[in-house]
Amino acid sequence: MQEADPVRIIVTDLACRRGDRVLFAGLSLDVAAGEAVQVVGENGIGKSSLLRIVAGLAPAFAGSAKVIGVAGLLDERCALDPALALGRALEFWSGIDSGPPGKPERSHLERLGLAGLLDVPVRYLSTGQKKRAALARLLGQRAGVWLLDEPLNGLDGHAVELVEALAGEHCAAGGIAFIASHQPFRLEAMRSLRLAEFSA
Repeated sequence: MQEADPVRIIVTDLACRRGDRVLFAGLSLDVAAGEAVQVVGENGIGKSSLLRIVAGLAPAFAGSAKVIGVAGLLDERCALDPALALGRALEFWSGIDSGPPGKPERSHLERLGLAGLLDVPVRYLSTGQKKRAALARLLGQRAGVWLLDEPLNGLDGHAVELVEALAGEHCAAGGIAFIASHQPFRLEAMRSLRLAEFSA
C-alpha cells in the first residue's frame, strides 16, 4: 500500500439476508484511513457475511457498502493451491494480486516464520502455518483495506501477537483494518461494532 493512497469504507443502511432470515438491517458505518473496527457478535449473527458484502463477494439485501482503495480479504479459506509448494503458491498469487509474478518479500516470510517452509506443499502445512501463509499473501497484495475474518483462529500466542502487531502497523501507515472476530483483538483505539444492535 502507498501511504498516499486514499482508503475508506462507507456502509449505508445495509441489510443482509441469509435464506429467509434477515441477519441485520439499518447498519451504517464510515471507516477512515488509519482506523480499525472489530465486528463482534455471537456465531451466525452475520459477521462473515458483512465482510463478504464489503469485499464485494456477496450481495446486500438492502443498502450499500463501498470501499475506496484496494481491499484484501483474509478468511477461513487459505486460497492457496494445496498441491503446490508454498513458495510457488505465493508466487502465483503475487501475479494476480500485484502484477507480474515474483517472489514474496523475504522479510515478510521471515517475520511470519515461513522462510524455511517454501518447498513444503501447502497441504502439509499446519492450520497455523496456513493462516500465516494467507497473511503473507495479504501483505503481498499491498491492499489499503484489510478485511480480516477470524484472523486469530488456529494461531498460538506468539502468532496472535504478530497478527495484532501487523494490523497496528498497517493502520499506522494509513490503512484500514476491519476485523470480524469472536476472540479479543488487541489494537490501540479500535472501535467495536456490535451486530446485535442491528439484528432484524
